[in-house]
Amino acid sequence: MQFKDYYEVLGVARDASDDDIKRAYRKLARKYHPDVSQEADAEARFKELGEAYEVLQDAEKRAAYDRLGARYHGGQDFQPPPDWGNGFEFSGAGAGDGAFSDFFESLFGRRAAAAQAPGDHHARIAIDLEDAFSGAERQVTLQSPQRGADGRVRMVERSLALRIPRGVREGQRLRLAGQGAPGLDGRRGDLYLEIQFNPHRWYRVDGRDLQLTLPVAPWEAALGAKVIAPTPGGRVELAVPAGAQSGRRLRLKGRGLPGEPPGDLYVELDVVLPPADSDAARALYRRMAEELRFNPRAQYGV
Repeated sequence: MQFKDYYEVLGVARDASDDDIKRAYRKLARKYHPDVSQEADAEARFKELGEAYEVLQDAEKRAAYDRLGARYHGGQDFQPPPDWGNGFEFSGAGAGDGAFSDFFESLFGRRAAAAQAPGDHHARIAIDLEDAFSGAERQVTLQSPQRGADGRVRMVERSLALRIPRGVREGQRLRLAGQGAPGLDGRRGDLYLEIQFNPHRWYRVDGRDLQLTLPVAPWEAALGAKVIAPTPGGRVELAVPAGAQSGRRLRLKGRGLPGEPPGDLYVELDVVLPPADSDAARALYRRMAEELRFNPRAQYGV
C-alpha cells in the first residue's frame, strides 16, 4: 500500500485554509470531471481528488491525517503505525458515500463506521495486558479536534475515569453512556472506546489465547525436565518432554485471558545453547562433537 499525500493531490500547502482547499478542489474537479474532461486518466484523478477533499475538508480527519506529519511522501510504501489513532476521538461524521482507496480505509474506514447514532463518538485506547487479566481503574486522556470562532482547528484534551473489565479482549468496544457529543435532540451521545493492547515483553495475544516463547537448556530438552514458566496469574511448573526440539508447543489450559471459557497459554520452547566463552566450555563442545557424532543435516544426505 502506498502513502497518499492529499495536500499534493489538491496542490495546496499543508497550512492551507479551508477556503483554499475548497477552491482548489472545485477547480480541479471541474477539470477532471469524467463527463467533460478529455484527460485519459480523468476518472481516476476525479476519484483521487474526491478522496483528498473528503479528508482535508473534515476537521477531524484532517487533524488525524496531519498527525502522521511529514514523515511520509506520496507513493512511499506505507502501513499505519501500530499506535495510529490511539487516544484520538472521532465523531464518525462526514464519512462520505464514495468508494475510497485501501489507504483511506486503513486510516478512517473503521472510524467512519464506528458511531452508532448522532452525537456518538469513537476512540481507540491502548491498555496493558495485565489490566485485561485482572481488571483495573484507569484515567484515559483523549484528544479531539475542535474548530474555534476563527475557523482554526485546535486539539482539545479531556480526561475520563475508565473501569476496565476483567477479561476484556483486543478489539472489544467499551461504551461510556452520555460521554459523546450533544445530538440533534439535545441529548448527549455515547463514547465507544476500542481496546488495543500495548506490546508485552513476554506474551503475544491471539483472541483470548496467549503465546510465550520459553528458553530451555539443551539438556532440559534432550532429557526432559520440569522448569518454571511465567503466566499472567503467576509462575507454574511445566514439564518439558524428553527429546523436545525448538518450536515444540505446550498448552497450559485456562492460563490465557479470563472469559467463558478462558483462553489458553501456549508455550513455545526455544532450545538455547550455552556460550563457548571459556576453555572448559570449548573443550566440552569438542568432546560432544567427537563422542555424539551428531549430524543435524543428515536428512539432506550431506
